Amino acid sequence: MSIDKQPSCDDPFDSLLPVEEARARLSAALHVVEETEQVELRKAIGRVISVDVVSPVDVPGYANSAMDGYAISSASIPTDADTQLQIVGTAWAGKVFDAQVHVGQAVRIFTGAQMPSGTDTVVIQEHVSVEHDMVTIDRNVQAEKNVRLAGEDVQRNQRILTAGTKINAAEVGLLASLGINRVAVYRRLRVAFFTTGDELCALDSHAGKPLAPGMLFDSNRYSMQAMLESLNVEVVDLGIVRDNAEDTREAMRKAAQLADVVLTSGGVSAGDADFVTQVFHELGEVSFWKLAMRPGRPLAFGHIGNAFFFGLPGNPVAVMVTFLQFVQPAIKQMMGLKKTAPFTINATSLSSLRKSLGRVEYQRGILGNNDQGDLTVASTGKQGAGRISSMSNANCLIVIAADVASVSPGDTVEVQPFHGLFG
Repeated sequence: MSIDKQPSCDDPFDSLLPVEEARARLSAALHVVEETEQVELRKAIGRVISVDVVSPVDVPGYANSAMDGYAISSASIPTDADTQLQIVGTAWAGKVFDAQVHVGQAVRIFTGAQMPSGTDTVVIQEHVSVEHDMVTIDRNVQAEKNVRLAGEDVQRNQRILTAGTKINAAEVGLLASLGINRVAVYRRLRVAFFTTGDELCALDSHAGKPLAPGMLFDSNRYSMQAMLESLNVEVVDLGIVRDNAEDTREAMRKAAQLADVVLTSGGVSAGDADFVTQVFHELGEVSFWKLAMRPGRPLAFGHIGNAFFFGLPGNPVAVMVTFLQFVQPAIKQMMGLKKTAPFTINATSLSSLRKSLGRVEYQRGILGNNDQGDLTVASTGKQGAGRISSMSNANCLIVIAADVASVSPGDTVEVQPFHGLFG
């Protein structure tokens, strides 16, 4: 693994890497996990297909009725007046009518039933009248209507799913319809993570107890784990690491040995107590360290041994934003997914928004519709990187480009909805 070394801790404050350049470096450095496995279909949800899937059968496997009605030959359709046909039997779903149907005859048929031999048209009940064993059809009947043909949905030997497709409910249903019960997928990624800081208290040992002066509950580790689990990866929680070089070095070495990706929170600025940055430069190779974005300027990326490393900031909102913009797309790419970038839409801003030129800003917003049905977005209010409640109150991120200093009500802005962004 080789990543060109880029700015170190000694870079000036204004040596900030543009977000798009950071994305390009990140994507170029990553690779898809090589190991694959066969899993049962019921256990494949959230996994990524590693080999193209080819259909072994036609779907449907036989011509069948799309409606309740009467199966006839199109040669029996009258051209100038209504006509009567003899009802010679019934075709049920799962029970084949196996006699030949001739011109002048009809078979009562139900949705999903196999079309009897000699028939190619289903006449729906609105176009017939029945008396005893005779059915009268009108001349408005259209030939070959209301019939699902064999292979209409999927044809035998057709490539129906490509490598890099995530298996969701629709894919499970499609594979099941083909009789495929095992599928080849990439193995799950392993991500080891920890938070840093002498001020952090673990919930399992301090929940329900008053915090000592100067202490904080460790929320970042919980939000990181929640976001990781939504990606269906194996997570290794290494807990809280105290602010010293020895503990940080041991934790990073252990994490790099255990996982494909190492993820940390805190300690990536340039202060005396920012040991993550110091140890990362000692043990690993750095691709970038400081980005022209807010929140999340101090974001370290590179590798330690064979593991990719992401050092996220310590502020809770910055942790979530940098994870969604960089870590989540990276993990998706390593999982083998083809589409990794966050989904974006445009909306009309209802708020006045301000920012500094030269950096991309991700503000928390509330996406909705106006009375005309158009998409609108409003700010959640104060945008401090420590205001974790602003993420809970929001349902999207408003993305303001680096060359934009302000947004006025009525301006069009780019929005990343949380629905579909998480996971």
